[in-house]
Amino acid sequence: MKKIIHSVPPFVLFSILLAGIAFHAFASGRYKGTPWGKNIQQIPGKIQCEFYDLGGEGVAYHDKDTINNGSGKLNPANGTFLNEFRMHEGVDISYTKSNDIDHNPFNLVEPLMDQLYVGWTEPGEWICYTVKVNNTGTYSVGIMYTGSGDGGISLDMDGRVLTDPIKIPSTRNEKEPVAWRQWHHWNRIDSLTTVKLTKGVHVLTLRTEYNGNMNYDYMEFKLIKK
Repeated sequence: MKKIIHSVPPFVLFSILLAGIAFHAFASGRYKGTPWGKNIQQIPGKIQCEFYDLGGEGVAYHDKDTINNGSGKLNPANGTFLNEFRMHEGVDISYTKSNDIDHNPFNLVEPLMDQLYVGWTEPGEWICYTVKVNNTGTYSVGIMYTGSGDGGISLDMDGRVLTDPIKIPSTRNEKEPVAWRQWHHWNRIDSLTTVKLTKGVHVLTLRTEYNGNMNYDYMEFKLIKK
């Protein structure tokens, strides 16, 4: 009987390798990332997705390329905070704009303007956040996002699986006359899932599991049971 050998794309092997390295680093207490701006984000509360940890590729995040497709590219470098935010890092970042871009009639939830967000997401990418959980208990997990097609995310805590892949519903609208604006229909889901967290400082990892094509503004953790 002939053996059938299925080839695995190199980027998948690379992602698996990085995940293994990251888990070993967490498990051995050797995580090298540090909070952005030396400010640890708090739970309960909102985790602003653009304020991921410092540490670079393979430590604080994994991105499919080294170019920030938002800061310094879509939003040209002009000396302003919003246009140049973290523009030399691989995570893709932009911000909400008026003039019928993010302020448009197809939003399910209206976003605030000039809010930074992570975009251009692809499966296999991940970003880490040093967080402080202030109370042990059960938390609901919400998200402010856009999705051009159904997508999926998952969460890890300290290198261990916190959730299975979670479906993120599409915000596409077939009545949208502007093709590129399908990535700018905002929605907020207040409770995607619930998780049990323990008090203390931890490293939270947000993973893009499938489809991508999502923009992440923030995740929100609400304490529902101590």
